[in-house]
Amino acid sequence: MARIHVTCRNGSSRSIEAGTGQSLMLTLKGCGIAEIAAICGGCASCGTCHVYVGEGWLERLPPMRADEEELLSYSDWRRLGSRLACQVPFTDALDGLAVTVAPED
Repeated sequence: MARIHVTCRNGSSRSIEAGTGQSLMLTLKGCGIAEIAAICGGCASCGTCHVYVGEGWLERLPPMRADEEELLSYSDWRRLGSRLACQVPFTDALDGLAVTVAPED
């Protein structure tokens, strides 16, 4: 199984084992990261799965689509490394991925 290193909003960190083949959002929710609300169910329309991808990982992800780019443009918390977890397919190639849950908008 692949591992993801997650930093929650309160600064606590944990390393979780994750299967592959679904979105990063579903993976995080399935591993008990409650801060990933995912209200829209993964349609890139709510922004409640906003994460910051760790340095060195961003270029390994698929490019951001226009709808993700637009939604993140409305976030007060957007920064370099911002992604919507629902738009990131989680694969074995992302073993060791580090993400931080972004503050709630």
